[in-house]
Amino acid sequence: MKQLLSTNNMADLAFAQALLQGEGIAVFEMDVNMSVLEGGIGIFPRRLMVVEADYDAAAKTLRDNGLDVDEHP
Repeated sequence: MKQLLSTNNMADLAFAQALLQGEGIAVFEMDVNMSVLEGGIGIFPRRLMVVEADYDAAAKTLRDNGLDVDEHP
């Protein structure tokens, strides 16, 4: 899996997931349960992961819709 997006903005996460699901790209959200450790204040970012084969298409979809994509080699 490859990291596509890391943010603590829940609106961006929901938008990104909806876009990717609409394109048929499976996405997995990591660090969802970190809120238990942080007390629910939202300081730890959540990460959206995709399989490497889908990364380029997923990144293009997000960029085309105005979202920043994490660039990791």
